[in-house]
Amino acid sequence: MTDSPMHGALAEAAGRLRDAMVAGVPCEPVRGLLGDSAGPEAGYAVQQINTDHWLGAGRRISGHKVGLTNPAVQAQLGMDEPIWGVLYADKCRTEGCDLGGAGLIEPRVEVEVAVVLGSDLDNGQHTVADVISATAYVLPALEIVDSRLRWDITNFDMIADNAGSGLYVLGTRPVPLAAVDLRRVEMHLTINGEPAATGNGAACLGNPLNSVLWLADAMCQHGTPLQAGETIMTGSLCGMLPLTPGDQLHAEIEGVGTVSAVL
Repeated sequence: MTDSPMHGALAEAAGRLRDAMVAGVPCEPVRGLLGDSAGPEAGYAVQQINTDHWLGAGRRISGHKVGLTNPAVQAQLGMDEPIWGVLYADKCRTEGCDLGGAGLIEPRVEVEVAVVLGSDLDNGQHTVADVISATAYVLPALEIVDSRLRWDITNFDMIADNAGSGLYVLGTRPVPLAAVDLRRVEMHLTINGEPAATGNGAACLGNPLNSVLWLADAMCQHGTPLQAGETIMTGSLCGMLPLTPGDQLHAEIEGVGTVSAVL
């Protein structure tokens, strides 16, 4: 298997994406290495090669992200479900931080509810009650999504590119689930003091908890169940917005809190 042409193409795709991330320079789409028929399974195989590489290099997984939670975006990429990627501890930033010099290529911003787990989700198939019981608290968050492929992507490319993971910025005032109805929260984002986007919790698979539920089942199928202490970026409450250096970001999620950063 390790000497098969398919494995070689997967490894080449992983190396191309990894080199682009390290250099902060975009690369050509990787779908051409496997053919236009390459789909999600191959994309996750590429992602796993790089996950194994980074774990071997000493990086730590701090959680996971869910992408493509908006049905319109799924349709655009020919998918019928969300995708997931890995969050690394060295890509986590704190409320009010300066993101300059992070080596981002073509960053975009999303506003999300981050769910921090207090216990494992390893039941194979889960209920929303399991998710509620496993949640320690929630935080307001900014995801700085990035593409090593200049956003010239198919579903395979995006999954292979770790679901577009760049940086994530967490607020620092934890909120218990009992204090907020995530489905009904309203979100407001400003960039440089000007209104940029609005949204609500229902925009994320009907409820951010549904996103965690989907991810918990998907990760069990993958053989790597979600663990206590992980941060789950549940998906955007609005569309992705392009950014330029110097942009000042400030988001408020009603009942969850505020989070800000400077690019």
